[in-house]
Amino acid sequence: MNPLISIITVTYNAENTLGPTLRSIEEQTCKLYEFILIDGASKDGTVSMAENSAIDNKTIVSEPDKGLYDAMNKGLGIATGDYVVFLNAGDSFHSPHTLEHFAEAIMENDYPGILYGQTDIVDEGRNYIGPRHLTAPEVLTLESFKHGMVVCHQAFVVLRKLTNNFDTRLKFSADYEWCIRCLQRSMRNCYLNETVVDYLSEGVTTANHRKSLTERFFIMSHYYGFFPTLFRHFKFI
Repeated sequence: MNPLISIITVTYNAENTLGPTLRSIEEQTCKLYEFILIDGASKDGTVSMAENSAIDNKTIVSEPDKGLYDAMNKGLGIATGDYVVFLNAGDSFHSPHTLEHFAEAIMENDYPGILYGQTDIVDEGRNYIGPRHLTAPEVLTLESFKHGMVVCHQAFVVLRKLTNNFDTRLKFSADYEWCIRCLQRSMRNCYLNETVVDYLSEGVTTANHRKSLTERFFIMSHYYGFFPTLFRHFKFI
């Protein structure tokens, strides 16, 4: 029997941030998942941390890759769950009951295309900083993403058969573009009215914020039109 949810984590030299991620998975009351760690041949203790974790159903791959989104594609290729969710090193499920709530919503709503919830921002000490600057809407449609990534990627659980690979030509915002394509294919989206993920405030996209915004503008223009996108940016400014 396939797992209900595949949790995919991509790492490289992440021993300083991976601990809370692993613990949050270990603590889940719902065990209908598999955990997939795609590691880029780390030179620290990342792989041994995952190997020694109390997570039973896990797959660990450690080898060189061509970057973050190439590694995420590897994870998708291995996943066997009905749904997939990406949980970065340093990010964690908000509650031990998060996967249980997702599982309940999946059954109650007859396997919707996408499930999602809210995100809190935390620091390295797991101290609450605040809510994410964009709030996930109660009704999510393809049009919702014309305003930006209104749902955090880690709080975005997708029916695996609706997914395909990330566009590795994009270096900073392929997750945003991937979510748009998933929304194009999803007929029904289910909102969990709760915080589902604690997001660590640092990351590759945060460190390259300007480049990420530029790339995201071109993605928006492609899917939602150049002039409407330009107008929304002027209005925002």
